[in-house]
Amino acid sequence: MNPEFSNTEETDEQFMREALKIAGIAADAGEVPIGAIAVLDGKIIGKSGNLVEQKKSAFAHAEMLAMEEAAKMIGDWRLEGVTVYVTKEPCAMCAGAMVNARVARVVFGLQDPRSGCAGGALDITGFSGMLHQVQVTGGILEEECRCLIQEFFRKVRKK
Repeated sequence: MNPEFSNTEETDEQFMREALKIAGIAADAGEVPIGAIAVLDGKIIGKSGNLVEQKKSAFAHAEMLAMEEAAKMIGDWRLEGVTVYVTKEPCAMCAGAMVNARVARVVFGLQDPRSGCAGGALDITGFSGMLHQVQVTGGILEEECRCLIQEFFRKVRKK
């Protein structure tokens, strides 16, 4: 692994800023502003914003699309060694996909105590009954992630 991209708070913030840029693009397109990137050995190998409305698909969450792109990039469904950065704590579907894909680590911004599944409402990523657990780091650039989502929904309510 490239030493300049080790799992440090500075590196986590750098990659979260990239995820925030993607979330902003999603917001501009009328999507809930969630951005995700998949990183392996310090390189982005997958990225996406939410595309639920554009694709008319409940499965088009940012994390799912970023992981799918990463799998295509490395030529394997196993995302061992991959860190997924996402602006909001993953839902049950995305957390489950991370476990099944054997993602090494998820780093998220905004915690979601109501429906987050990386330790918020549930802990799918760390459930001991699973064959794989995903290391979790939460709260990275949380305020920036919160502001982006709150501003988006403020605008939606005004319409």
